[in-house]
Parts: sequence; structure tokens; C-alpha cells
Amino acid sequence: MALATLMVHQAEYPGFGICWNMFDALSDKLKKVLKDLRGEGRLTAEHLDLALREIRIALLEADVNFKVVKDFIERVRSKAVGQEVMQQLSPGQQVVKIVYDEMVEMLGGTSSRLIFTSRRPNSVMIVGLQGSGKTTSTGKLSMWLQKNQDRNPLLLSVDVYRPAARDQLAVIGKAIGMPVFEGQGINDPIELCRAARLHCEQVGFDTLMIDTAGRLHIDDALMDELQRIKQEMQPVETLFVADAMTGQDAVKSAKEFHDRIGTTGVILTKMDGDARGGAALSVKEVTGQPIKFVGVGEKYDALEPFYPERIVSRILGMGDVLSLIEKVQSEVDEKKALELQEKMERNAFTLEDYRDQLSQVKKLGSLDSILSMLPGDMFKGMPKLTPEMTAQMEVELKRTEAIINSMTSTEREDHLIINPSRRRRIAMGSGTKINDVNKLLKQYAEMKIVMKQMMEGEGMMGGLRGKVARKLTGIGSKRKKVKKKKRR
Repeated sequence: MALATLMVHQAEYPGFGICWNMFDALSDKLKKVLKDLRGEGRLTAEHLDLALREIRIALLEADVNFKVVKDFIERVRSKAVGQEVMQQLSPGQQVVKIVYDEMVEMLGGTSSRLIFTSRRPNSVMIVGLQGSGKTTSTGKLSMWLQKNQDRNPLLLSVDVYRPAARDQLAVIGKAIGMPVFEGQGINDPIELCRAARLHCEQVGFDTLMIDTAGRLHIDDALMDELQRIKQEMQPVETLFVADAMTGQDAVKSAKEFHDRIGTTGVILTKMDGDARGGAALSVKEVTGQPIKFVGVGEKYDALEPFYPERIVSRILGMGDVLSLIEKVQSEVDEKKALELQEKMERNAFTLEDYRDQLSQVKKLGSLDSILSMLPGDMFKGMPKLTPEMTAQMEVELKRTEAIINSMTSTEREDHLIINPSRRRRIAMGSGTKINDVNKLLKQYAEMKIVMKQMMEGEGMMGGLRGKVARKLTGIGSKRKKVKKKKRR
């Protein structure tokens, strides 16, 4: 509840950072088309043709493969014309559902976990062109597997050609606390694999992560080497790493690698920098292999499983509440949250708590990314955040934290003691103006009022709670109003 309050509060008084802009342009266009469709009481062939034309243009502008777009439109048209009417849906809603289902299928259907066997060790080959992010992805994926699938990985680089390639993996391994097999004196990729496999058997590692060599362009020598490594190691997964920002070039490379060596899935890197999303929307249809993970930042924990249903829900403005819940559960300190709730109930929420909550919310990502996980209907009438607004929010957040950090612990506990002289000192200490300090204190005081109202059942959440209670109990709100009138 406290997090929700702060998010609403920050939406009014900006304070969040980097925008998750993946699929933004496509999302805006598709949401408009589907909104118009939903509004049609009777759906004609003309309405359908117009909508499909707009969807086709939106997908092509998002750099989706032409054949993928053509097949997608034909499938939607075929199902929309021959669809049996579902009683609970209008004709427009029928088409929206078909678009949703077909987009999920286009992205891969369901998410794909890496499947391991009881054999030790299981090998995972990481392949791709030079510069796509193979080595970093090897480290990220190893870290993810250890945390989420209870694996015990050993990292291995068989790139004996690129200067310092093996050293790069050693640096990454040290940074994430993962062991790296060095293979001193061994300069043959196959021999390195054999030695690393033996080491896994002797020490007890259950997973060998093989970072293979890349080239600037696909050549026969590279493919022959990868085929020999695959034949020797019999990997349970062969994952192609592609740079999402290269668009359809990444898709073409993914197909060629799959045709030559047989990949089992794709890791798309730099998804946070790809504003159109064409590669993500094309790769499964073109290669037949699903996207299994996406890189969404430079940090080593910035790797996420790819969930087609959740991505499509966000593109079409339906939200992704499940991802938000998972993110909150993984990032928010439950004990602190319970302590804060207890403070809110006593209306004892301090500036110290305010600062802690800002830190907690920052861990969830930008306000833009948080709001994108909630159904669009929840925010009717609210203005859309622009990149300029988001940048300003980042500045505001840093300023807010600097101001609170410049206060003494006593001032953070009791804001009422902050007189004009203290405000001047806080402003100087935080590198801000007195007006900034005044603004923050005013926001904090207003937020305390909102929280008090929520706890008393008169605010946003309380109003909802009251409606539910009245439905369940049959007790109306008139009694409450009468009591208040008597007290006056």
C-alpha cells in the first residue's frame, strides 16, 4: 500500500528515472486501432480491413519482418471472419482477442525455461557474432541459473582468437562471484572443452557454460568449429545471442546459425535500447526458435526470462500485473514493508521512511515501466509521460534524496522542527534552493494527509474498501455521515 501511495504521489510530484521504451511506438498505434474497434457496436468488413491495414503499417514501421507481418495479418483476418461469436464479447472485442492470441503465438507462445538432465555436467553453448554480447550474456545467464534454477555453473571461454577474450570472461566471473575454467596452456577449443568437462566431473559443477568464439561475419571456419564443439559436448541448450538494436540483421543471423548448427533458443541483448522491437517480433517466426531471455541493461542481473503473454499484454495496453508482483516480491524488503504499514496505521510515517520508500520504489525501475505493467484503463484521463518528463523525474528524485540526506536524524523524525534557519542549512548542504526544501516538506505533509485518509477509509484505497464492505454487508455509508454530522 505504501509503495502504491508513493507511486501515485510521485506521479504528481515527479521522481522516477529511466524509461522502459521497448515497443512504445508500436504500442501507441495498436492501442489506438484496437480502441476504435472496441467502440464499434457492429463490426463490418470495412472496419476490419481498415483496422488490419493500420496494424500492418504499425508492425512494418516497428521493423517487423515483411513475411512475418503478411502471415500475421492473414491469420487474424481468417480467424476474425470465421470466428464463432463468444457471447460475452462484442465483435470488436473478438478481433482484439484474436490479435492478442496471434501476437502471443508470433512471439513464441509460452515462455521457455532451460531444460537440464540428470547428467553431470550439462553443457550450455553460447553462440553468436562478435560484439553481440555473448561473453556478458554468459555471465548474466550463469548468475540467473544459480539464483533461479539452483544450478552450480562453471564458466568457460573457448575464444582462443580474439585478444583478451578469455581474460574478459575471467573479469566477469570475478565480478559475479562465479568460477571460470582458465585451462592454462591449452589453446585448442575442443581440448579446452574436454578439460573443463573433466574438471566439472571432479569438482562437482553441474553446468558448463561455454562462451564460444564469434566473427564479424558468418564464415565456414566458425561454423565448422561450432559444429565440432557441439558434437563433442552434446549441449542441452545452444543459445544464439543477438543484438536487438541491429533489427532484422539479428534475425537473419539467428536463422543462419540455426540452419547451420541447430540452436535451441535466442537471447536478445540491448532490449532496453531497441525502441521498435522488430527483432523480438520476428525471430520466432523466422527461425522457429523461441526467445528465452532478454538483456535489459548493463548490470549483471539485468537479464530476464522472455514471457510472450506478458509482453503482448503490455503492447496492447492490458498491463502485466504478474510481472509487477514478482518484481515487488523480489526487490521489496517484506519486513520493512510490514513495519511501514504499521507506522502508516499510526500515522507515524517520517521523512526517514519517505527516503526508504523512494529507495524501494527505485529498485522496481522507472515509473514508466511500473505504470506499463498496469492495465491502461486504470489511467484514463491521465497524461502520457514523455521522455522529457521522465528525465525531469530523475532530477527530482535525486534532489529529494539529497535534501532528506542533508537533514539530521531528529529533523527526519519530526519535520515540524525544521524552521527557516534549518531550511537554509539543509538547502546549502544538499546543493538546492530553499524553495526546493519548502516544496518537499509541503509534499510530505500532503502525503501524510492522504495516508491518514486512506487508513480512515476516506481516501482512494479506503473508498474502494468501503464499497466492497457495503456490497458484502449491506451497510450503507449514511450512518457514517450521520455520525460525522453529530460530531460537528
